[in-house]
Amino acid sequence: MTTGFWLFAFILSTLYGAGFHLWRGGGARQLLLYLLAAWVGFAAGHVAADLINFTWLSAGALRVVPASVGSVLALFISRWLAERNSQTQN
Repeated sequence: MTTGFWLFAFILSTLYGAGFHLWRGGGARQLLLYLLAAWVGFAAGHVAADLINFTWLSAGALRVVPASVGSVLALFISRWLAERNSQTQN
């Protein structure tokens, strides 16, 4: 995997996390949560697609569509878990 692969994956997943933060709002902790969730979800989606040989709309070695789906799922799950955790603490 090349430097371009890692750079494109990092930029795309960071844009997902930052865009989700702009959409849902919150402070610095939420931004960090969303960035981490986007990065982990993106990597998990890419690895899962690589394991099952899903190559539709790939950009070189990067499985863009499944990685993006993984990132978005991770973002919504992290938001749901964060809200659920804050409700139980009140």
